[in-house]
Amino acid sequence: MREEGTAPRACDVLVIGCGISGLSAAVSAAAAGAKVIVLERATSDEFGGNTRWTESYFRMMDENQVSDDFEELLVANAGHHIDPNVVQHAAAAYEDWPPYVKAHGMPDPELISTLAAQAGPTVQWLKTFGVRFAALPTYFVTAAAPRLMPVGGGLAMIEALRDEAMRAGVEIRYEATAQTLERGDGNGNVSVDTFGSDGRMKRIRARAVVLGTGGFEGNPEMLTRYIGPEARFLRPVARGGYYNKGEGIRMALDAGGAPAGDFGSYHAEPMDPRSAQVEPLVMSFSYGLLVNKEGRRFVDEAPGPVDVHYDHIARDIKSQPDGVAYMVYDQRINDVPNWKKGIRTDQPPIQATTLAELAQACGISEVGLLKTVESFNAACPEGEFSPLNVDGLATVGIEPRKSNWSRPIDRGPFCAYPIMSGICFTYGGVKTNKQAQVIDNDGRVIPGLYAVGEAAGLYYQVYTGATSVLRGAVFGKIAGEHAAKHANWQ
Repeated sequence: MREEGTAPRACDVLVIGCGISGLSAAVSAAAAGAKVIVLERATSDEFGGNTRWTESYFRMMDENQVSDDFEELLVANAGHHIDPNVVQHAAAAYEDWPPYVKAHGMPDPELISTLAAQAGPTVQWLKTFGVRFAALPTYFVTAAAPRLMPVGGGLAMIEALRDEAMRAGVEIRYEATAQTLERGDGNGNVSVDTFGSDGRMKRIRARAVVLGTGGFEGNPEMLTRYIGPEARFLRPVARGGYYNKGEGIRMALDAGGAPAGDFGSYHAEPMDPRSAQVEPLVMSFSYGLLVNKEGRRFVDEAPGPVDVHYDHIARDIKSQPDGVAYMVYDQRINDVPNWKKGIRTDQPPIQATTLAELAQACGISEVGLLKTVESFNAACPEGEFSPLNVDGLATVGIEPRKSNWSRPIDRGPFCAYPIMSGICFTYGGVKTNKQAQVIDNDGRVIPGLYAVGEAAGLYYQVYTGATSVLRGAVFGKIAGEHAAKHANWQ
């Protein structure tokens, strides 16, 4: 029910969320002549969702081209055991797909190709607002993919877009949360009930709504529902994640939107649970051991370059006792050039003269750790250690094996960093097409409803690094342009 005496506030395009995807939508819609309102849960000092707190790497070789493996990796990680019938239909023209294929949760091939094709033009578009890009150093000791970065990170992008939005007459309402969404008719005309800092409900009617609300990494109830009880061991990697509580996804699903992306998974980062700073990463574990509180190894620490494999390794940590692991290493690590570049925590390592003392200091099983290190050391091969290249120095005769950079842990003093699994963003969202329109469970477009960024499901299995902020910008721009046209058609 609408609050008594509260008149509806009309606009052409209502954007919910003020991160990279929402602001891209707002700016492009305003440029197309639409009257735009943006709702942002955070204060004006902390607007911007996750984008505000990230370096915002783009998986691009330069300002015009994505990496060579861009589409290949997104297709390879499109879901588990996809029905061959679905794959066969998806190879045909989109208009010929049966409804169940259009509503299928996998990312459509044309969605991926649109992202790849529009990445370069979107970078050029961002540059018109004063955003500069460069191939700046990353925090990875080894890197398998090129990364372009906005100078000043995500904060520089959202501030530039926010300023452009204000110049274009966009109204941004801070400390405003959308709670319910109602489809008015078959042409769009969506209504959204919102609550502000005064606690009063206001209804906004718009010809189109763009959901740029992020995922649900800030909602313990949704995390537990979809990821399971181990969600209690998780927390967002940055403050922006706490604002992402999943209302946009819920509203779209309640409106008939089809689910997409892996609701039971998330993009994970290995981080120090002791630290209060943003992204206190521990990324140099490839050169040591990862053990749980029982002192046991549970994963191959070095299947390849860390920027390819840290995602699934960090997710594995949540399944260990108390959701924590320890990077154990010795003084051999100093043979690795710039290894501290991958350590971004502000907390010091735990250090001890002997492994037994290290176990006690960490609160892990002394017997377990000593047995693990003894068997690991015996399994290390002879060979040339090459820290900046995959060197094939794999352990022999133990499980799980360590595939590269295997050297004995025997030169004290010994050190350890505690590591937990941090959530960058959740994978589950709603199904969208290449125009960012939400698709319903019957494979039809929901007129006037769009989802971008984390609210749109895309990822399964292993996250294709440096694509999330990029896809937020690309499809945010596309959604705003399309929503403005939709509004003008009514």
